[in-house]
Amino acid sequence: MSKTRRALRRSKRFGVHVIAFAVFCLLIVASFGRLRLRQKNMAYQQREEELMALIEQEEEREKEIEELRKYVQTKKYAEEVAKERLGLVYEDEILFKATE
Repeated sequence: MSKTRRALRRSKRFGVHVIAFAVFCLLIVASFGRLRLRQKNMAYQQREEELMALIEQEEEREKEIEELRKYVQTKKYAEEVAKERLGLVYEDEILFKATE
């Protein structure tokens, strides 16, 4: 074999090695990227679960507030407030107070 053929084979081998090394590096970078994406996905899923639980709590709170709003609009609530805070009574009611 001549020197040019040997040199050509060596350069081809070197080119193949360089390409293989580049592909290997790309695989490593892609693997790390995939790992980071999985970690982000897990964090997002956990955050989503927390937010869903928070939404459920707020919906329950909304129901309680709606019930309170309906109760505040009733005559019974107005009577309770008048008796407790203002000390008002009906004309035909007798109020007994305990002495200490």
